[in-house]
Amino acid sequence: MTETVQQIIEVIRSNTSFLLTTHEGPDGDAIGSSLALASFLRKIGKNVTVHYRDPVPDLYAFLPAADTVLPHIPDRHYDVAFVLDIGERKRAGNEFCNFSRVTTTVNLDHHLSCDNFADYNLIDPQAASTGILVYRIATAFGYRFDRETALCIYVATITDTGSFRYSNANREAFSVAGEMIEFGVNAWDVAEKLYENQPQRRLELLAKCLPTLEVFKDGQAASVTVTSDMYASCGADAELTDGFVNYPRSIRGVEVAIFFRQLEENKYKVGFRSKGKVNVAAFSAALGGGGHHNAAGCTLDGTLDDVKTLVYRIVEDSL
Repeated sequence: MTETVQQIIEVIRSNTSFLLTTHEGPDGDAIGSSLALASFLRKIGKNVTVHYRDPVPDLYAFLPAADTVLPHIPDRHYDVAFVLDIGERKRAGNEFCNFSRVTTTVNLDHHLSCDNFADYNLIDPQAASTGILVYRIATAFGYRFDRETALCIYVATITDTGSFRYSNANREAFSVAGEMIEFGVNAWDVAEKLYENQPQRRLELLAKCLPTLEVFKDGQAASVTVTSDMYASCGADAELTDGFVNYPRSIRGVEVAIFFRQLEENKYKVGFRSKGKVNVAAFSAALGGGGHHNAAGCTLDGTLDDVKTLVYRIVEDSL
């Protein structure tokens, strides 16, 4: 692992232009880690482009340089492409996957099932967030963190550990978060922006989601659902569903929580969450997806009833 970090540092030192990207529907770790890496690279004099297939959610618009993320890749050559928190290459979207004007690729990830698709692959499932991997690289490089870079690392870590409530909140996560506070991050200010700043329509959407609660397998599993009709009735969109899966997971006795989110007619995104005893990455992999031990997901075609029947059967058999 240390050898790979040193190899990546050499790649950074010996190149000038960098393209950064992450997965579709970017979350706090995807955005925080990529913007942290962009901040670090720019401040050591590199030319950096950050591209996401999907827009930065409003929730994370306060992060430094979030407004510089591009929806399309400029038609030029890049020395290096960093792919962060991706799980699998295709999640970066067709535009990036078909982009060939890059000399070297680097994959930074902490998904258990991530493939070694790049020239250099730093994959550590023990890392609490991909932001932690960026921290390791920048620290080994000798980078002196400033508030902007530290804020991005902090947000990546606090969001992917569920504010340090999840089992991946290990000693390194707390240590890095504490160090970022020393570099000027205001913990309350971040918490207020992430958790005390919800648009009204998010609660209206949640009010429609919660009555869909289904508990099964003797109370060991539970699910909630959001459909396109619910979005339309509230004037909401998918980014406002972040965290909805935590409601069924919070039920006493539930070990596996499932969130069904409609993407289009007869297509659903399925998110799995575990309290720790059950490896939901196994569920996801069986359905063509991927993820971590405690958080995973996949996309399935079919009616809602068909999708639920398939998912429930796999979960029940595993439990």
